Amino acid sequence: MIELAIATINYRTPELTISCINSVLDDQQNLPEFKIYVVDNASPDDSIKLITDYINENDLSEKVELIQSEVNGGFAYGNNLVMRKVIENIIDPKYLWVLNPDTLVRPNAGKHLIKFLQDNPKAAVAGSALENDAHERQTSAFRFPSPSSELISHLRLGIVDQLFPHKLVPMKITDQNVKVDWVSGASFIIKTECLRSIGLMDEVYFLYYEEVDYFQSINRAAYEIWHVPESLVFHVMGASTGFVDHTKKSKRRPNYWFESRRRYFIKNYGKAGALAADVFAIFAYASWRFRRLLQRKRDLDPPQFLKDLIKNSVLSKGFNLKNTRTAP
Repeated sequence: MIELAIATINYRTPELTISCINSVLDDQQNLPEFKIYVVDNASPDDSIKLITDYINENDLSEKVELIQSEVNGGFAYGNNLVMRKVIENIIDPKYLWVLNPDTLVRPNAGKHLIKFLQDNPKAAVAGSALENDAHERQTSAFRFPSPSSELISHLRLGIVDQLFPHKLVPMKITDQNVKVDWVSGASFIIKTECLRSIGLMDEVYFLYYEEVDYFQSINRAAYEIWHVPESLVFHVMGASTGFVDHTKKSKRRPNYWFESRRRYFIKNYGKAGALAADVFAIFAYASWRFRRLLQRKRDLDPPQFLKDLIKNSVLSKGFNLKNTRTAP
């Protein structure tokens, strides 16, 4: 019987997915009995063949199972295909490790998360520290986005950040274990008892905000979420979406990003909170854009972001929540 189930979602990144699997297998002596469940989200390339050949050629059928999704339902939908196996007792692990395909686990990464959860009965989720190819730490511990955080983050004024540091969504990078609101969806382990209590992720989200929304549910159920930096994972940000690089001009945000954002605020802060979040964000971002022009600062913002923010706000779209998946 497996003690640890590992879920990773592939979409057009078979080489990265195989490398991720190999990094787990290379560290298997430090893990309890486990099985990796690779969900292919209807990739239009040759992902299925490449991953299937890899499993067969390396005789990994007992360690790696490929699940073929009929649709590209996004991050929550793909992970739910594995979570459902746990909830319905098709498999009965003690822990589920949600692991992005664009990651490489460093030695003992999973072991440190599991040990922390074993040593801390109140903790239900433990998330890894992330690093890039330059061995620089990425922010991977966060506070929940809120109406006030929308105002502060879009103003981009250092003095405001200093006055209200507890309102900033990203938390400072630290080497200490810290209780947080949410951790990066790239690598976290959740106890099965918590998973079965909370249930599945919200599949209406296609990409973005789905893990934040899920951690809101975990938080409301009084479970603890922790960032455990001793667990280190290499992460290639934006491998599937392709628009996460804060050193270059950003690509235009897709509609599903705004739909996910709007859904998150309506679900978790109600109509008044969602309205406040949009009004604050529009005002603050417009102020920033004007100040950027005056100061002649380099423009790295997504094209037409203010226009898209207004067009997709509750001011324009209203408060109705769609009950079907949003997709590109």
